[in-house]
Amino acid sequence: MAAMTSSARPFLNRRLAEFGTTIFAEMSALALSTGAINLGQGFPDTDGPEQVREAAVRALRDGRGNQYPPGPGVPELRTAVAEHQRRRYGLGYDPDTEVLVTAGATEAIAATLLALLEPGDEVIALEPYYDSYAACIAMAGGRRVPVTLRPHHDGDASFRLDLDELRDAVTDRTRLLLINTPHNPTGTVLTREELSAIAELAVERDLLVVTDEVYEHLVFDDAEHVPLATFPGMRERTVTISSAGKTYSFTGWKVGWVTAAPGLVTAVRSAKQFLTYVSSGPFQYAVAEALALPETYFEEFRADLRAKRDLLTAGLTEAGFAVFRPAGTYFVTTDIRPLGESDGFAFCRALPERAGVVAIPNAVFYDHREAGAPFVRFAFCKRVEVLADATERLRKAFPR
Repeated sequence: MAAMTSSARPFLNRRLAEFGTTIFAEMSALALSTGAINLGQGFPDTDGPEQVREAAVRALRDGRGNQYPPGPGVPELRTAVAEHQRRRYGLGYDPDTEVLVTAGATEAIAATLLALLEPGDEVIALEPYYDSYAACIAMAGGRRVPVTLRPHHDGDASFRLDLDELRDAVTDRTRLLLINTPHNPTGTVLTREELSAIAELAVERDLLVVTDEVYEHLVFDDAEHVPLATFPGMRERTVTISSAGKTYSFTGWKVGWVTAAPGLVTAVRSAKQFLTYVSSGPFQYAVAEALALPETYFEEFRADLRAKRDLLTAGLTEAGFAVFRPAGTYFVTTDIRPLGESDGFAFCRALPERAGVVAIPNAVFYDHREAGAPFVRFAFCKRVEVLADATERLRKAFPR
């Protein structure tokens, strides 16, 4: 058999060489092999509303979406997305020219960055950030510039944005800002004042903005989600991304969407059509019905998650973790230094055997790995009995 002449050349291109198997795959495999409770990857362990599931079944039986749906998404869903934006935020979008359905928010992010970036363009993102951001920027040939959310311990412990640091990060090569609020993994929800300052900076420096708002309905206490597109001068320069997975607990359906001005949607669609082209046909009809659910659904959903957040944060505190109480999302970040630990990777790899629980080291979400080294993320989108079991295991593993 002839030897492979290309063996000296790496198969993976240099843009993706830094990205290996995701930490989520590693930790989920550990959960399976050890029988540990998986509080690492952010997916619920219960299904969403029965009426939405039945809407998907009905679409299947009626033959709607079993073949290729329209490239931009089925009209019913595009109309429902536009109506959702108008009803909740006062944002008017034309469902035919300003809404694009995608294979989840992850494809929306990829298609947007592939469409809008030229090689060498700088993208400012709030660190720590969802790991696909870095990979998508790299695939587009861009250069990521992290601006770090830093921990504060006055009052409720939280992570905060330094607006001066954000302004200083903008250069003549900056093409766009990639903003995530409510923010994964820290649970920070940017305030109206912070968003106003970001909007003023974008207008002043003529920057595009991509906003990942998949946790828009998962805000707690006095926090308020305000879309950046609602601020003066922002509608025409903002690509807003959201999805159904987190809000309705159907993460496997992979139904997301983009709302933006016509020129931006056209650009994103040009890239998206060569990724999946279309996806999730029957589920698109079901999500259209989900978006029209009454406000009581969202109120009950938030109340349920808030109670689960409080259960997990209390248990983590009792186990000796320093806890950053999240204002949004369904993740809680902890500091392991009070436990005498400082290496989140080593801690999380040992935790399944030590305590029977899986978590995620926040350092994977940082370019500056040392800044995230002592922080560990837990997900609370699980059944109450699972969270109670997990916190009891942690208390036993770390007796005080």
